[in-house]
Amino acid sequence: MKRWALIVSISLHALFLIVVYIFQAAIFPFMRLDGLVPLLLPVATAGVALYEGRYVGGIMGLFAGVLCDISFNAPAGTFTVLLTFAGLSVGILSETVFLPGFVTYMLTSVGVLAICAFVQMMPFMIMPVNPVPMMMLLTTAGWQTLYSMILAVPIWFFVRALGKRADRQPQTRHKPEERNVR
Repeated sequence: MKRWALIVSISLHALFLIVVYIFQAAIFPFMRLDGLVPLLLPVATAGVALYEGRYVGGIMGLFAGVLCDISFNAPAGTFTVLLTFAGLSVGILSETVFLPGFVTYMLTSVGVLAICAFVQMMPFMIMPVNPVPMMMLLTTAGWQTLYSMILAVPIWFFVRALGKRADRQPQTRHKPEERNVR
């Protein structure tokens, strides 16, 4: 029964990530704010890992990373490795240190988005011809993170609703011990 619950949980989370990917890759590029597109898949990965733990978080991080690599012009595998690591890390921390909740979700989302912004800035920082000023990169990263965090709030409701589905499975009741009455 537990294996079936895990399969259902991973399937529902994969479907959720596909919907988030559609928003990130097909809808929000047409709703740019000052040329910025929000990063939604890293936020969703952090939330799934926070509520589901390291195994589901790592699997969903891998899946979200592949989807991010498809939607952005990043070097192949960059987001795949990054989000897999993020899913595993947040999942391990949620099993040992963090208590799942809104504040923890927002803090882990900011952390994952900051790492993603740094990875996105790297090619522009080390570009040999015409390097982009660091202040411009940091400003862009800050605004993109803020835009993504505003959209993280509605994502949290879905992540929380999907979280820990295996724990909500009906449990069998044990027969109470019969007392010998004399």
